[in-house]
Amino acid sequence: MGQHDKPVPLGRVRRTMPLAGFAARSAGGRLVAGLREKAGDEEAVGRFHERNAERYTELLGHSKGVLMKAGQILSMVDTRALGNGGYWPYQKALARLQADAPPMHPSLVHQVLDEELGSAVRYFAEFDDEPIAAASVGQVHRAVLFDRREVVVKIQYPGVAQAIRADLANTELLATFLRFATAAAGIQADIRVLAREAAARISEEVDYRHEAATITAFTELYGGHPFIRIPEVVPEASGDRVLTMTYLDGMDWAAAQQADQDLKNTWAEVILRFSHSNYRHANLLHVDPHPGNYQFNSDGTVGFVDFGCVKVLPELKRWLMVALVRAVFERREDDYRTLMAKAGFLGADSDLSAEELYQWQSPMWHEMIAAPQPATFTSESIARTVRGYFGLRDIRHPINRIKAPEDFAFVPRLQLAIFTLCAGLCATMPVRAIYDDMDGVAEPKTELGKLHHAWVRERGLPGALDHHDHP
Repeated sequence: MGQHDKPVPLGRVRRTMPLAGFAARSAGGRLVAGLREKAGDEEAVGRFHERNAERYTELLGHSKGVLMKAGQILSMVDTRALGNGGYWPYQKALARLQADAPPMHPSLVHQVLDEELGSAVRYFAEFDDEPIAAASVGQVHRAVLFDRREVVVKIQYPGVAQAIRADLANTELLATFLRFATAAAGIQADIRVLAREAAARISEEVDYRHEAATITAFTELYGGHPFIRIPEVVPEASGDRVLTMTYLDGMDWAAAQQADQDLKNTWAEVILRFSHSNYRHANLLHVDPHPGNYQFNSDGTVGFVDFGCVKVLPELKRWLMVALVRAVFERREDDYRTLMAKAGFLGADSDLSAEELYQWQSPMWHEMIAAPQPATFTSESIARTVRGYFGLRDIRHPINRIKAPEDFAFVPRLQLAIFTLCAGLCATMPVRAIYDDMDGVAEPKTELGKLHHAWVRERGLPGALDHHDHP
């Protein structure tokens, strides 16, 4: 949730509807398949989704907490690129839900502050009652401390944590929603794994003390970085439902898209490097690459302001993530299959060949990595990548024949979302060279790469393929 997002309010938390109605309507995925099989009529399928999306708007409104967070997890990749556009109406419905209710009244805001901080409220010399951003868990306000530091204060909606935890305790709720969403998009997926991983990230997002610790980990990791900006937590003005951090100035996404192209290219490289340096120099996987989470500056730096959705990777899984990418880049098909099995994507009885697996991954990288360099990110290239990766309607497609290890459940979403953001900036950059220097197999060619590597050497950080001192 970016510091300068237009307020997208929530209002009071409503309790979850009984699952019966939701589960019954989730049969829509089967009905879609039946429509397609019986008539082969894409327009009929489209009309079906449009009608159901309206009904789901009301249904989802009764489970705003957990289902809206699930919608956000699925929302960063435009599903119209998938070919049948089945999930697109539901994305629109989720977006409308976020704008339906008023923000918290200032008196309620100050009540939460008093309850959480007590006398610590005295730290605020100024506090703006008008929120600058809001989402499904809380809203954000500008403030000034008595030591004159400018800060932002995240305030959680009363009752939202309890409502989300109650929803998560109903294990079928999230699984049913994800089952419908993926079926509507024409994707087969291991719903149980996705649901468990989504539940873990969502439960962490309502824990502001956990987020405070995560922000501190990123602040320490990127201390003194030349172009990545991370806020600092103000612990004395934070609590279970209040999180205060230093303010990062900058342009929002809408303004950034209108900037000079050279500057947009720089920002895109910063985002790419941040997203992949987290697990190359540490064991952190930031899985919420939303444009509202970035602050863009005219000097080329980017501020990253939301850390509620971060995965800590076990060292073996972290190393395997990098090793898998290198095997694809270097066209080592057999090694790639071996690594996929070690990572847990393949069972002992899998009949997927090394060639099939490699060809499956090729679309993800072909558009940007194997293309003439420097490469330009476009919406068309992202659409081709998504269609090739998900292989809709083909039950023999590799994505429908592999397992989904929990540690890697959101990695494809992360990569596709980052590429989508780069396309939003129409960015052109030497993508292959950037990945090679991030992995430590080549010297950096870009100015940002040279600055980053000098910083890594100064900090004495481990490289992507080094062994990290982490469990």
